Amino acid sequence: MQIYVVRPGDNLWSIGRRFGMAPGEIARVNKIPNPNNLVPGQTIVIPAQTAPHVIKAGETMWLIAKNRKIRVQEIMAVNPGVDPNKLRVGQIIQVPVVRGPARTIEVNAYIDPMAVPADPTAPVLEVGRDLTYLTVFSYHVTLTGDIVGPDDRAIVDAARSVGVSPVLVVTNFDGRNFSPDLAHAVMVEPQVKERLIQNIFVHLRSRGYYGLNIDFERVRPEDRQLLNHFLDDVANRMRAAGYPFSTALAPKTGDWQTGEWYGAHDYRAHGRAADYVVIMTYEWGWSGGPPYAVAPIDKVQEVLDYAVTAIPRKKIMMGMPLYGYDWTLPYVPGGPWARTVSPQEAIQLAAVHGVGISYDETLQSPHFRYTDGNGREHEVWFEDARSVDAKFKLVNKYGLRGVSYWVLGHDFPQNWLVLEGRFVVKKH
Repeated sequence: MQIYVVRPGDNLWSIGRRFGMAPGEIARVNKIPNPNNLVPGQTIVIPAQTAPHVIKAGETMWLIAKNRKIRVQEIMAVNPGVDPNKLRVGQIIQVPVVRGPARTIEVNAYIDPMAVPADPTAPVLEVGRDLTYLTVFSYHVTLTGDIVGPDDRAIVDAARSVGVSPVLVVTNFDGRNFSPDLAHAVMVEPQVKERLIQNIFVHLRSRGYYGLNIDFERVRPEDRQLLNHFLDDVANRMRAAGYPFSTALAPKTGDWQTGEWYGAHDYRAHGRAADYVVIMTYEWGWSGGPPYAVAPIDKVQEVLDYAVTAIPRKKIMMGMPLYGYDWTLPYVPGGPWARTVSPQEAIQLAAVHGVGISYDETLQSPHFRYTDGNGREHEVWFEDARSVDAKFKLVNKYGLRGVSYWVLGHDFPQNWLVLEGRFVVKKH
């Protein structure tokens, strides 16, 4: 796997000639939005090189994959149109060149069925081969201990069909924001807490979920110990029933960090209670704030520096964004919020407006500015192959359990190409 940055004057033919790969194949695997209009600064992922293989008598795709110690799916991916059940002696197919040993990690992705504009199962089926868990966002708690969730049956079935373990997420979201009052109410009253736990079990069993994720945010700092005890209770009950248990954590750089989003989150307590934790290392650049990288590498690293002192490394899932933002300038506090864009949309914007993409080496994040048809200037920050590769290096540097994506439904094919080039994804 190589990452190539488009230069002025490049086209797919010249890039293909450089790497010995067909231009059409480069466009296909990268899902390049504008194959005839590459953007300077755009990244292109060149997957592992392939080699020709002549089919011998008695050979099958399974036997070829076994002998080369690769997956049948990897061979099929580089042979579109080849029917594995109709191989002919003497037929030439392409097989991936076997790479060296790769580290095995776990990969989680959240999905909000209500936010996916079309079929919410489509992104699950598309990238399921690269996921360990699919965490369905979300079941909301009520003041009485009930939980209200999305229509999740099709998504859970889709996850199971591609070997992904579905995880039920429970939040204190009230439809507008995370509610400290809701969190307090379900944690402080023993009867309400017990009703909540029983309702969680009902949905875990009836929906066929693999595990549970608790994502309580904006909990009152004074409820910190109440939250810790609640997580201990839930963890013990889940573990006794055989369900893996995880939590979501705000990105802190020290236990001293307080405030409505941080104060109640006790890294050590979560690390003790949970089988794994998702640290939400994104949203430094957010839709209501000034233009900035969503997940700047220096900020992510500061959080990990602290996290590994409080939580076992084997339990830490580093958060990664699958999206960016498009701000209209000048930024005014309290003004219109930035528009969420996928990395593919960001590249299309740059191409349409004829601007190049810059890359901030300190933040390890791509960005650009453009002027729209009404004369308004915009600033876009997003993710590309370079920025995700920089984050993957942190996974190895800190020896983390894996990564967790927010959120499926934003088109970012290069992320999955780089992931497959760096790691083997664990399945349960």
